[in-house]
Amino acid sequence: MSDAVLIELDGWVLRTRKPSGNGPFPVTLMLHGWTGDENSMWVFAQRLPRGNLLIAPRGLYPAPLGGYGWHPPLNALWPQVDDFRPAVKALLNLLTGKHFPQGDFTQLSMVGFSQGAALMYAFALLQPRRLSCAAALSGFVPEGNVDYLAGQPLKGANIFVTHGTRDELVPVIRAREGNFVLEQAGAEVTYCEDDVGHKLSINCFKALEDFFRRGGDYSLA
Repeated sequence: MSDAVLIELDGWVLRTRKPSGNGPFPVTLMLHGWTGDENSMWVFAQRLPRGNLLIAPRGLYPAPLGGYGWHPPLNALWPQVDDFRPAVKALLNLLTGKHFPQGDFTQLSMVGFSQGAALMYAFALLQPRRLSCAAALSGFVPEGNVDYLAGQPLKGANIFVTHGTRDELVPVIRAREGNFVLEQAGAEVTYCEDDVGHKLSINCFKALEDFFRRGGDYSLA
């Protein structure tokens, strides 16, 4: 297992970690939250599959108080699915064999924290056949999602969701309501809720690790 390395690629700044060997490797994309950067998600890396190519890009938009985000500043409190379209398009252009020849993008999973989880949900609704499984940490489903639920586009998808009941940045009701939206879209949701703020508890860290250890499929439990 190699250490994470910082690279610049077609205008992106990102940190990657490649398993030992020649691949191709399943890919896990790690998406930071508002004011984060390419280093923010590595606290979760030890809970992710060691045989996966990990990619953690820096957000596209500088945040006013430092760091980066995944959509420009908005007048609304919560972003819409369509607000993430430019970021989704940019990620689709990034996640290719041309840029990562050792990556197997038919086995693509995502882990998003806070706003990064919202981007992950937008990606899943706009590109429902691209993800094998996903994990949303302290996040929320973007507004304007109803038009994307017809025909259960996420049928069979496995999504892990975790949230803290004392989260003051993203109230836990957003996660609970989001689970209902995901189930309407056909996803299989594994939910871990605990008495913490805008972070993961020890129990939910363990649940995240178990989720990926099973390949995102809790039917094996």
